[in-house]
Amino acid sequence: MEINLQKKLAICLSLTFNLIVIVLKLIAGYISGSICLLSEAVHSVADCLASSITFFAIKRSSTPADADHPFGHGKYEDMAGFIEGVMIIFASAFILYEASKKIIFGYHENIDSTFGIYVMAIAMLGNIIASTYSSYVAKKSNSISLYADAQHLKTDVYSSLGVLIGLIAIKITGLNILDAIIALIVAGIIFKAGFLIIKQTLNNLLDGSVSYKKIFEINNILHSCEEIKGYKNLKARNLGPMVRVEVTIFVEDDMKISQCHTICDNIEKRINDEIGNIDVIIHAEPVSLQNINK
Repeated sequence: MEINLQKKLAICLSLTFNLIVIVLKLIAGYISGSICLLSEAVHSVADCLASSITFFAIKRSSTPADADHPFGHGKYEDMAGFIEGVMIIFASAFILYEASKKIIFGYHENIDSTFGIYVMAIAMLGNIIASTYSSYVAKKSNSISLYADAQHLKTDVYSSLGVLIGLIAIKITGLNILDAIIALIVAGIIFKAGFLIIKQTLNNLLDGSVSYKKIFEINNILHSCEEIKGYKNLKARNLGPMVRVEVTIFVEDDMKISQCHTICDNIEKRINDEIGNIDVIIHAEPVSLQNINK
């Protein structure tokens, strides 16, 4: 219950901050005539929409399994992360288009960057706070959608820093073409973040395996379990904030069902205690079948 509250708090913080920043960036972009500021405003709009989707996904994924979703609602978080990645890609494409048009056709009007400098400094500080907290909660809860939102906010820190430096450079040098060049750099940073998010969420949606590190940790636990005589078919996949693990273990042929059940319970408990939020499904077979089934 507490972790779900922290997840909702993290996304509410992100959403509230994005709404404030959107207004400030739009005003600053309008006053200054800066394409990189307007591009950052578009980026923040995408952030805001993505945070709204993430809030819905977190709320939905925390509901218990039902008749329509007997395995739970964890995939809602993966879906939200994928949508967020796509939105980031579209935002970067828009910025790329506007900046390229400005460079090609030479629309380098005078830019008053003073107000924009203050706005980007505020935006960068806020993004650092929001992304740090979201990353902390995402790691603690293993939430892919919150992780995507945190990564999105982290790219905002770098893009805000780039725009801030650019606006200062424009003010010092008077080279207004820097405005469009900075916007292109921002578009590249945003595109990379969107691509990585899409890659990870697609892996989860298509039931790709979890990280090698997590598989290695599960293997170590199984290897150290003296009550079993071996195991096979170890599989693990992400299911929203949870990891689903399936494995077949071998036990003595004459072992009682109650003993086997106790061993399975102990393995499940140890995996959850040492690794985290994991749903373990164990199939037990007599050791005499170990070589036959290879």
